[in-house]
Amino acid sequence: MISITVLVMLLVGWCLIYLADTILKTATSIKHSYENWLTSNGLMLSPFHVRWQTGLFNRLFAKWGRWNPKFLYYWFTMGMVFGIMAMFGSIVLLFKTLMQTLSQMMYESPEGSNEQMLQVVVPGVNLPVSQMAYFFVAILISGVIHEIGHGVAAIREQVRFNGFGMFIFIIYPGAFVDLFTTHLQLISPVQQLRIFCAGVWHNFILGLAALVFLLLLPVFLLPFYYTGAGALITEVIEDSPASGPRGLFVGDLVTQLEDCRVVSVEDWHSCMKEIIYRPQTGYCVNEATLQWVQAPNRAFKRLDGTMECCNNNSLTDICFTYSNNLESHLYACLPARRAIESSRICRSNTDCQKDFVPELCLIPSLENQTRLIRVKHQPQMDMLFVGYPLHLQYAVSITNFVPRHGFLHFDLPVVMETFCKYVISLSGALAVINAVPCFALDGQWILSSFLEATFSSLIVEKQNRELLGFFILLGGSILLASNVALGLWMVTAR
Repeated sequence: MISITVLVMLLVGWCLIYLADTILKTATSIKHSYENWLTSNGLMLSPFHVRWQTGLFNRLFAKWGRWNPKFLYYWFTMGMVFGIMAMFGSIVLLFKTLMQTLSQMMYESPEGSNEQMLQVVVPGVNLPVSQMAYFFVAILISGVIHEIGHGVAAIREQVRFNGFGMFIFIIYPGAFVDLFTTHLQLISPVQQLRIFCAGVWHNFILGLAALVFLLLLPVFLLPFYYTGAGALITEVIEDSPASGPRGLFVGDLVTQLEDCRVVSVEDWHSCMKEIIYRPQTGYCVNEATLQWVQAPNRAFKRLDGTMECCNNNSLTDICFTYSNNLESHLYACLPARRAIESSRICRSNTDCQKDFVPELCLIPSLENQTRLIRVKHQPQMDMLFVGYPLHLQYAVSITNFVPRHGFLHFDLPVVMETFCKYVISLSGALAVINAVPCFALDGQWILSSFLEATFSSLIVEKQNRELLGFFILLGGSILLASNVALGLWMVTAR
């Protein structure tokens, strides 16, 4: 969570900026020079908002907009088709997301929230502070690419381009282009659609490019990193269940969890999920090992109904349950590592009847949802973890990429992977949100141009087309606002 101190500092910082701006604009001696300086640099200040606009890139935009006109025509025509489809698709997606949110609120099932395609992101709440740099850089790049699409399409359609700019609203960065409104109103509705849809089209292409790069990342990094050997530990949280002299270490390669093989990060998570939902596995132990126990251990029930037979508070002994030919519920308190370190996994005594060696299947008798997990991690000896699997899962950071050389850093592929995922998510979200027929978003202008291009013969009166567009925009705005409001409540209030 973001601390109250950070929020206060943010609020105080904006107040100081606005106060300084107000003082400079009211001071008679420097008012004109200050306002001239703001104008010459394209700066504009308002509460919680700083905006900068420049004409430095006008020639670059002009060059892009006049490059290969035929290709750009087909490119932005495809963008127009995509933008219209995205406008209708965004309504369906927002409606589905709203129904999912309402269902979670009614049935108290927050675990289903991870299945939603659209989620409200609040820095410091459901966005870790350590991930904020990825978030803000990715959203800035997505915004710049979005506006480049509008600018190049406008020049392609002979609309005057006044300038490009960037802004910061509270803590969120963004970009914009300034187009000559009169020119926009004079061109045909289809030309307008190419311009208005170019932003969401470019966001879609950016997300697709980031996805392709992410999928091909093992190929790009092949000379320096290899994959498919296991899950490489890049970080172990201090004082976590995975730390300690017999725990996991940075640089270890996890290859197996119990009897589940691990060759990638995806395997690590799927194996953890399997361990959580299946019964505790047992271990084939030689009957001679049970002779360590001089007499049958007396077991007693825990509060949750499970059985315990170790009463000496040992950190190394675990209560095991097993059965032989005479009795079905026997218990033995054994040193866990000595008993199972070289043992095979089993579910019943039948799994242990091999090589004519008398062995029994001993199953750890642990509290509900607690598991004994044997973790194979090279080059260290196996780690025996007793606790909740999720605690182990989130105690470490892992990657698929193993360095081929010692001087290569573990974190480089992780940084590239994480950044690509943020670009995919945020660029895709920007495409969806801007396509919604909602006031003040691209969807408003896409809808207006679409109605002019398709309904002018069916609804002759322009006033009636505008009235139809108004009600559609009103519905889209309510739908989007409802998703944002309920999403914020789900994230912050629960």
